[in-house]
Formats: sequence, structure tokens, C-alpha cells
Amino acid sequence: MSDFQNEMNRVVQGFVAQITELARRAAIDTLESAFGGRAPRSAAPAVAAATTAVASTGRVGRPRGGRGAKRTSADLEALSEQFASFVKANPGLRIEQINKQLGTTTKDLALPIRKLISEGVISAKGQKRSTTYFPGKKKAKN
Repeated sequence: MSDFQNEMNRVVQGFVAQITELARRAAIDTLESAFGGRAPRSAAPAVAAATTAVASTGRVGRPRGGRGAKRTSADLEALSEQFASFVKANPGLRIEQINKQLGTTTKDLALPIRKLISEGVISAKGQKRSTTYFPGKKKAKN
């Protein structure tokens, strides 16, 4: 090989090694922050930020953040009204069927359902996954 080719291979290998190290650091930082470890310590914060941004996009439902990321009372009220009106129009469905139609998750609906049942707006029959929901005796709040 010529000196030019040797030099070119050396430069390319160095570049690949640097990119690999940056990607490894970004992955470690992302995992540490996701699992409650230390704050990101990357020498390339832009790479870590980009990795985190990509990981957090495209999610439906609750905001990222785990504990402490609470929904507002307006969000809960809107979800409750949506659920109550859907159950009134489609009585006797299970939560999996309702989630598919509303684009929600069981975890998102758990609190609104408990509140609606306690208020008498909806009623539930069955246990666990066989629970079906029906309109209750009280009318939903307007």
C-alpha cells in the first residue's frame, strides 16, 4: 500500500473510533438518566441530547418522567368525560376494547374510571380483565 492509503486508513479508523466512543457515551448517559443514575456526563452533550430527544418522541399517553409527572385536573376531567360518553354510546365493552377505540392505555384510564364508578356515572360488572362497563344511574357532569 502507498503512504497515502495508509494515512487515509489511519484517519478513517481514528474517526470511526471517535464516533463509536461518542455513541457509547450517549447510550450510557441515556441509560443512567432513564434508570435514575447520575446526570449526563458526556463530553458531547449535543449527542446525548439528540439521543434523549429521539427516545422521547412518538409516545402517546402519559408524559415521560415517571413519578411526579402528574396529569392536570383538566386533563383528567376531559378523559373522564370522553370515557363516560363512550361507555354511554357503547355499553358492555371491556377495557381493552375501549382502549383500542379511544387510543388510550389501561393505566391512563384507571383513575378516571375509579372516580366515575364512585360518582355513579358508570357501573362495572365482572372482575379483572372480564370487567365490562355500563352507564350508571347519574348523568355525567357538563
